[in-house]
Amino acid sequence: MNIKPLADRVLIKPAAAEEKVGGIIIPDSAKEKPLKGEVVAVGNGTKDEEMVVKKGDTVLYGKYAGTEIELEGEKYLIMRQSDILAIL
Repeated sequence: MNIKPLADRVLIKPAAAEEKVGGIIIPDSAKEKPLKGEVVAVGNGTKDEEMVVKKGDTVLYGKYAGTEIELEGEKYLIMRQSDILAIL
């Protein structure tokens, strides 16, 4: 994959959603979107905001944060660093 986020944006691969809960298989439409993921790529930051997250960090983000994109059959989120709530 050859993608480089611009400015203070971050590319995140969301963690997999829960498949089973107590022996019950949950269909895709009922799965809750994960709120954590791994940082795949980061931009250079801006003159006002330096990048705190780095590639490989596991982060928590808001439920409606970012834009979902699909690259090479994989789903990713691209969002601003300010949409990230915490680094785990």
